[in-house]
Amino acid sequence: MSTAIPLSHLSDAATPVEVVCVGESMGLVTAVGAPLVETETASFGIAGAEGNVAVGLVAAGRRAAWASRLGPDPFGDRISAELARRGVDLWVTTDDAAPTGVMFKDPGVDSSSVYYYRRGSAASRMDRGFLSVDALAGARIVHTTGITPALSASCRDMVDQLYIDARAAGALVSFDVNDRRALWSKEDAAETLARLADAADIAFVGRDEAERIWGTATAADIRAHLPQCGLLVVKDGDVGATAFSGDDEPVFVPAPRVEVVEPVGAGDAFASGFLAATLEGAGLADRLTAGHIAAARVLTTHGDLPPLD
Repeated sequence: MSTAIPLSHLSDAATPVEVVCVGESMGLVTAVGAPLVETETASFGIAGAEGNVAVGLVAAGRRAAWASRLGPDPFGDRISAELARRGVDLWVTTDDAAPTGVMFKDPGVDSSSVYYYRRGSAASRMDRGFLSVDALAGARIVHTTGITPALSASCRDMVDQLYIDARAAGALVSFDVNDRRALWSKEDAAETLARLADAADIAFVGRDEAERIWGTATAADIRAHLPQCGLLVVKDGDVGATAFSGDDEPVFVPAPRVEVVEPVGAGDAFASGFLAATLEGAGLADRLTAGHIAAARVLTTHGDLPPLD
């Protein structure tokens, strides 16, 4: 069972974090020079959507925390060290009975093949009450993704309670659909992801993944499928992104042209840029532009994280 994060792990109440990102980060092993089946060389790093968003927010000058569970192993230590090095506040508990998840990757320009070893991981054992209203006090946004409820039934319960507690603490709920086909059935994903995205204050979804999950071919179709979401952002790869806010006319901003090295992590970077601009009170067009700029920085590197300047 998960243990709630004690207040001693949290930031000083006088200087609270602005965004709390909740979800799993994993150790990352990436093939170098040849595919995994052939290579004798690999690089080691970290991966995880919510951690990526926290890093991007800090890079944009905001204060962000990452909340999760890790195993008592070198991968967990590496994740904590790397996120701390990048300025992320760590709201982390250690599960002595479960390991940190691991991900192996074959990188490619058009797409990357990934292989997960995360079943039974420490993060998958998060459950309802992992974060409390008191823990979230002062945060302006609480962010998670569709990966987290796919990890386990207890994580799904945790996310449902997180929506309630975040709003009780006065924070907006941000949700990135981030469908991972390998983690659950299409039926479970379609229902749960629609429910959570539609209930969010801010939701991000890729046009292609929405078509795969819900059969919605256009941004307008996705909006019709998620009519209650306060602010819906539909990303359409190198075409651009569209924001739907209430009954207002949608706002579209085209994506800048960049030379793509690897696409993994770009969606997380987009969310971080958009949320950072949201904290600054920017208009929708400027928020979308900020998302594109942040995504472009990651698209031109091999890592999931923006480069350290």
